[in-house]
Amino acid sequence: MDPPAASGRPKVAVRSAERRGYTVPMEQPERAGRPASDADRTGGVLVIGEPPRRPRWRERISMTLELIRANPTGRIALKIFIAIAGAVVVTIGIALIPLPGPGWLLVIAGLGIWAVEYHWARRLLGFTRRHVHGWTQWVTRQSLPVRIVLGSVGLLFVATVVWLSLKYSLGIDVVAKAMQYLATH
Repeated sequence: MDPPAASGRPKVAVRSAERRGYTVPMEQPERAGRPASDADRTGGVLVIGEPPRRPRWRERISMTLELIRANPTGRIALKIFIAIAGAVVVTIGIALIPLPGPGWLLVIAGLGIWAVEYHWARRLLGFTRRHVHGWTQWVTRQSLPVRIVLGSVGLLFVATVVWLSLKYSLGIDVVAKAMQYLATH
């Protein structure tokens, strides 16, 4: 670790905070029997408005993407890779939408992949998140009977999509087979 600066603060904390432009120098507070504050933990530097620390894996990914983008060939290769990977995931998601399973989740994941490199996908993903969050908040504020009706309508919709998919894609009419089974037994 770096030796403390002249004011008793570690140089590392001061330099990294100054690089971000968020520091306000403070005198070292007295520690007379009180719990440590944020200023104590940062070596006497009060950091104002600093965003919460991202997980280490996200920082590594960001650094790797920055290194790739620094090279013109890497930037083009990254754009091509992101475009293809996002398209594959979105295509699989769209194919799975009529079936029970994670169709919409895969479409949103594909948008997330595209959002790494494309601004329009980042905006569309934000729009989707806001509306899904708003819908979820609205549903949770409703009474239990309303939530039961909404769940039943959703279940009926999924069942209809599955039935139509099986009937017209694979030629299997589940309803007709069920009616035939009930008529014979």
